Amino acid sequence: MSYFMYDVMGVTVEKPDPAMIERVLDGLTDADDEHPDVSLSHENGWCLSVFSNGLLIWENPDDDVPRPGEMRDVTRDETLRLLGRLTAGDIESIETLPWLR
Repeated sequence: MSYFMYDVMGVTVEKPDPAMIERVLDGLTDADDEHPDVSLSHENGWCLSVFSNGLLIWENPDDDVPRPGEMRDVTRDETLRLLGRLTAGDIESIETLPWLR
């Protein structure tokens, strides 16, 4: 399976391992209005964007999903768990979460 992350400055990180995912999340300390998030995208089109304030946005821009899902105040541990699920392509379990649309 293929996946990649964008760090806070938009640099692509191909197939990051768990340690690299943590380093990319650490980069959120440098987030600003122009560069507010990091994201992980899976080859199937699903993407999870992470913001420094605990906001997560779940979407598939290539799909006909009407609106992206949002979750607020997500802990770092939960964020890491969800990013790990996405790297494994476990879309179904992520979709079952209480996303606000």
